[in-house]
Amino acid sequence: MLKLIWRMIGILATVIITLLLGMLVGAWFGGNYAEDFQFNGVRGYEATGQIGLLCGVIVLLLLGAYYWARGKNNKPKRDGDD
Repeated sequence: MLKLIWRMIGILATVIITLLLGMLVGAWFGGNYAEDFQFNGVRGYEATGQIGLLCGVIVLLLLGAYYWARGKNNKPKRDGDD
């Protein structure tokens, strides 16, 4: 049970860090290089911050699919399995 709790805490920390990182990188890019960029009714760092957040979600989905597939393929072998 304790292992499950630590795993959930690790997943939650990864989600928060990835989303914040995507948003901050997007806002940095928009504030410095894309000041006239418009998206979703806002412009500049706010617009690219939203796009960075969306990119963070996509990265999380891809990482989740990778680790899910990796975990399915690493099932322990039983005696007699070849």
